[in-house]
Amino acid sequence: MEIQRNTYLQRLVERRHNGFIKVITGIRRCGKSFLLFNQFKRHLLEDGVKPSQIIEIALDERRFESLRDPIALGEHLRSRIRGKGWKYVFIDEIQMCRKVLSPGVKLKRIAPEDRKSAYITFYDVLNELMHIPNVDVYVTGSNSRMLSSDIASNFGDRGDDVRLHPLGFSEFLAGSGLEKGEAWEQYLLWGGMPVILQKGTDDARRNYLQSLFREVYFTDIVKRHRLSSGDLLENVTDVLFSSVGSLSNPTKIANTISSVQGHSTTQPTVSKYIAYLEDAFLVKGVKRYDVKGREYLDSPLKYYAEDIGLRNARLNFRQIEETHLMENVIYNELIARGCSVDVGVVPIVRRIDGQMTHRQHEIDFVVNHGLKKIYVQSAFAIPDEDKRAQETLPLLNTGDFFRKIVVTSGFRPATNDEQGIVYVGIIPFLLDSSILLG
Repeated sequence: MEIQRNTYLQRLVERRHNGFIKVITGIRRCGKSFLLFNQFKRHLLEDGVKPSQIIEIALDERRFESLRDPIALGEHLRSRIRGKGWKYVFIDEIQMCRKVLSPGVKLKRIAPEDRKSAYITFYDVLNELMHIPNVDVYVTGSNSRMLSSDIASNFGDRGDDVRLHPLGFSEFLAGSGLEKGEAWEQYLLWGGMPVILQKGTDDARRNYLQSLFREVYFTDIVKRHRLSSGDLLENVTDVLFSSVGSLSNPTKIANTISSVQGHSTTQPTVSKYIAYLEDAFLVKGVKRYDVKGREYLDSPLKYYAEDIGLRNARLNFRQIEETHLMENVIYNELIARGCSVDVGVVPIVRRIDGQMTHRQHEIDFVVNHGLKKIYVQSAFAIPDEDKRAQETLPLLNTGDFFRKIVVTSGFRPATNDEQGIVYVGIIPFLLDSSILLG
């Protein structure tokens, strides 16, 4: 069964012919190629585009290996885009196109600070395409540093990033054929990598997810960053995945690895490895934001896994705590909806047992969507009034009137209490996007 990625497809459709390089980024195997080469291509064909107008290059395939040289890639594309009418260029895994020294250039004659300009890269090829009329370019890539963060510097104002994520719960539900409760249990365990829905047994799902780390993600990172081994990378990944949704920092992670796993390392080294994992879209660090002071706090951060199934598989399914996994799912859902998300900090002064106390209380997510701000608290269960008071205390002390939501487990429909706080079960929250914005 084909899983429709309609939200992302619409984002591509809206960007058609806009004069920008459309850069589809995301973790490897999350469906970027299928979105572009199948669903978007089908849309173009149904809209009257001829197959001959679409130029498809998958750089991770052996038959296109020669085109990993940017000079060869540019020559190939120029030979294909001649003639009248629109030409649509699809290039998969563009980061596999390596940089090469410009022909005839003697590197030793160039000052070290100027040597970057002596190379030809895929950015040069794509910039050239932007200046050719009636050429619409779409590329995919699995490295945020080489793509997302470099779009502005390499394409000026003519790069357009479309971020693709693993399946959200609504997409997983539609493709699974299961009822909502069972689909939720399966989603919490296996996550949203699209191929999971094609695997018929638990062993097949487990082997697939674990093989992605061994054969794809870690292999890519070790090769890309020329690491001598992947041991420390695996250790850092395991510590981050073991503490999703908990405050942490590189120093704490380095101490954990040194004391618990017996591998000596340092804070700067751990910081580099976390950056490698973020570049590969495996994890995301989220800063804390002082709601009243309206400023960001540098450390510690919270880290979330891009896919909870990958996280579970990496930990060999030993830490399946629904409270933390639900929080991770909510974060991923908010990001997939196009929101920017921070962890909220609310300083509160209270009198307890006759003494004034100053404490920082947490709001799980401070969400910005366009001009709207929403506070979202993840609370797996609220069994009594004490727990309710604990979860709502920071929400009631923000000093503003923005929308406030407490997400619990289960199917609870959205309801408001007398203080205006919305309570809703995780399943309605994930399936009805209107609940977030009200």
